[in-house]
Amino acid sequence: MKWKIGILYGFIVWLIPFLVSIMIYPFKLSNSPVFETIMTITLVLIGLIFLILYIKKFNDIDVIEGLKIGILFFIISIIIDLFLFMEGPMKMSFYSYMLDIGLTYIIYPILGAFTGYINNLK
Repeated sequence: MKWKIGILYGFIVWLIPFLVSIMIYPFKLSNSPVFETIMTITLVLIGLIFLILYIKKFNDIDVIEGLKIGILFFIISIIIDLFLFMEGPMKMSFYSYMLDIGLTYIIYPILGAFTGYINNLK
């Protein structure tokens, strides 16, 4: 895995959905299903975009490498979130955080493995 670019992409993959969540936060209060749907679509799109960019930059990506970069995105997202949601203004327990937000990031390793697989179909 190319660590520098992986960490940079991982941060961006966390940052963009975070910014989207701030912009659409009123939906969380008034219409939570709309908020959750927008956030899930955002995570999938941003994850795919940056996984594809990673694959284009380093063309030798297979399922294992895709899974590794997806796990890196997952870990980066969880770590940054934990600072905000456990210690920051939100004050959620780890259990509540994982149920409400954290488990959603499992999408990144899944997408990573599939994009790595698809990359090797050529």
